[in-house]
Amino acid sequence: MKVGLDWLREWVALGDDVAELSHALTMAGFEVEGRSLAAPPSTEVVIGEIVAANPHPQADKLRVCDVIGRDGERLQIVCGAPNARAGIKVPLARVGARLPNDVAIRRAKLRGVESFGMLCSARELGLGEEHDGIMELPIDAPTGGDFRQYLKLDESVLEINFTPNRGDALSVLGLARELGVIGGTAVCLPRIDAVAASHDQTFPVRVEDPTACPRFAGRVVRGVDPTATTPLYIEERLRRAGLRSLGPLVDVTNYVMLELGQPMHAYDLRRLSGGIVVRAARAGETLELLDGSEVALAPDMLVIADAEAPVGLAGVMGGRKSGIAPDTTDVFLEAAHFAPDAIAGRGRRLGVITDASQRFERGVDPEGIVRAMERATALLLEIAGGSAGPIDLVEDAAAFKARPTIVLRARQIERLLGIAVPAERVAQILTGLGMQVEAVEGGHRVVPPSWRFDLSQEADLIEEVARIVGYNEIPDIDAPMPQRPRPVPEGVIAVQRFALALVDRGYVEAINYTFVDPGWQAKVHPGAATLALKNPISAELAEMRVSLWPGLLKGLRDNLNRQQTRVRMFEHGAKFVVQANELKEINCISGLAYGTVAAEQWATPSTPLDFYDVKSDVESLLALSRAGAVDRFVVAHLPCLHPGRCARIERDGRALGWIGELHPELAREFGFSRAPVLFELELAVLSEASLPRARELSRYPAVRRDLAVVVDESISFDALVESVTVGSDAALSDVRVFDVYRGKGVETGRKSVALGLIFQDKNKTLTDADVETALSGIRQRLQRDLNAVFRD
Repeated sequence: MKVGLDWLREWVALGDDVAELSHALTMAGFEVEGRSLAAPPSTEVVIGEIVAANPHPQADKLRVCDVIGRDGERLQIVCGAPNARAGIKVPLARVGARLPNDVAIRRAKLRGVESFGMLCSARELGLGEEHDGIMELPIDAPTGGDFRQYLKLDESVLEINFTPNRGDALSVLGLARELGVIGGTAVCLPRIDAVAASHDQTFPVRVEDPTACPRFAGRVVRGVDPTATTPLYIEERLRRAGLRSLGPLVDVTNYVMLELGQPMHAYDLRRLSGGIVVRAARAGETLELLDGSEVALAPDMLVIADAEAPVGLAGVMGGRKSGIAPDTTDVFLEAAHFAPDAIAGRGRRLGVITDASQRFERGVDPEGIVRAMERATALLLEIAGGSAGPIDLVEDAAAFKARPTIVLRARQIERLLGIAVPAERVAQILTGLGMQVEAVEGGHRVVPPSWRFDLSQEADLIEEVARIVGYNEIPDIDAPMPQRPRPVPEGVIAVQRFALALVDRGYVEAINYTFVDPGWQAKVHPGAATLALKNPISAELAEMRVSLWPGLLKGLRDNLNRQQTRVRMFEHGAKFVVQANELKEINCISGLAYGTVAAEQWATPSTPLDFYDVKSDVESLLALSRAGAVDRFVVAHLPCLHPGRCARIERDGRALGWIGELHPELAREFGFSRAPVLFELELAVLSEASLPRARELSRYPAVRRDLAVVVDESISFDALVESVTVGSDAALSDVRVFDVYRGKGVETGRKSVALGLIFQDKNKTLTDADVETALSGIRQRLQRDLNAVFRD
């Protein structure tokens, strides 16, 4: 929500330090995301009055205007705006003025006629997108006055983010309450008088689902002037809040929503037939919304309908059929209370998120409906004239339960906060927040106000006291209860240990959402069963991730877009795999590496990293918990990885994860100049650690024999070691590869692998005969299993 401080100052006294005010709001639970001026900087713009507008002698679309500026100065200005005419007041940029986007105004000659300035449109002043004509100001605007000062364009505008439980603060009224309590100042609520009915016409209203809509107010206003214009102060307040002016009938409802927090809607009465019905949508019904989109309605969606069809999606947006038209004279105003459960998620499901839906989903004060209706009626009559009928209020009193009475104990405040807050201060805070407070022995009895749906228990009230007193005022003290450290079993490696190992090897930790873009995920994991979200934050975050790779790949793209050419990232978290209609949540640690092996330096050339560089990083993780385990990299295939540069990782025969280079086609599709290398390991298997056991070292000497074995290219090192180990006796203690040769003397499709075989016995010194016997068994096994040939 965006709000100008001058509007807030009409309700509550505020200091001049905007930074201090922003900090106070943030510490009270309302994050101030940005501060800006009401308009971009500009200079030498004054209020000009056009006293004559004559046709240009050389151009049909231009006019030569005689404009009075500062101190009665008369300027000749050539203008092409179609609404340039005598008798109006407009923003005048004099020669030497500077407008937004660093536009400088100079003396010019247009088709032979000199022009000494410019008459400005709203867009040229940074006040909107309108540029079809010059901006017209009220006729009582002071001629020659400073334009920025007149519109208060140096006002500070705050952009505030609210938590989902604080819908009550999404208004000037709600923020004023909070600021009054934070600053200890009184809140000046505007007087809203009832508008007397001048006719007795009503429009029938029936509520079929009182649980979803327990209160609905309607009012008929007849004879409004369709040519009326919205006052400039309302247009500006709407603009500063991020809303566009759409004429007084719509602007009034938006203004009241921002001011009092009650969304409203205005219908063209002549376009409604029969009466209003608040009901559930029926199967097959559709609705064309005000934004022109046509949506298919579901039975769990609440609609506002007339006798023929739905005319609005309740709590979200009205329908185009009954919307306000340029010639509307008779209006039906609506203000309703919709239960949050009846509105939540419906708009997002249809891709329609509005200011109204954001408020109704959080909860709107049910007691504020009549007040908002009276305020909107008074503004509408003041701006556009007309006559108002009586308010027709349809409500289900049984649906409104009495607010709970909560006992707040002083000792509980001290126990949870660690400080004693005086009873008078507690009462002052809670009363300022609109609660009914009664002092009782040992504390207070409190009844929350109608607009605070988030207060239901004692801890909620203590939180209110804490945030208003100020979290910085609560001292750091030792916990008043004994500390019970969690057990740290030696047989489990903590995920933080793996994270630190990757950091030591140059990786940085990434944190991504557990839900991802379905299109992106389908590219990385084609055909994978996924869990779609019923109520996603956005279309780009609509599925639960089946691996951590989509998030890392998007992170790589973002880094490359910011000219980071050497990227190493890792993430640990849950992935969500659907197997046999069962959802499994599996914790993993994943990584991605891209770029060169080392950062650019003078001593070594820049070498692109490859599969084996990242394999070394993975092996460092495996080594942390390898005691007694056998880890293998098995040739396997995964669609998103390069067919010849990927492997499945196994531990003691159990699947542990994957490593591989991204498939070249995917790398091209994602815009990577080279393919990154990825890995992913399941923490449940990786974190299991065998306790180390002491082993006696042999006191007898070791014997080494080298063996050159010629085998097919497809034979892996693991297969060689397995065959050698099975063919030898217990004296074989280690097998090492020290050379691989292809070329002259070796058949095509074959390779020569030189093995270093280490023999050692714990009980005796091995003789040459012992070693030769073992070598004979190894040769026989290699010939039988791998069709091996031996080189001299």
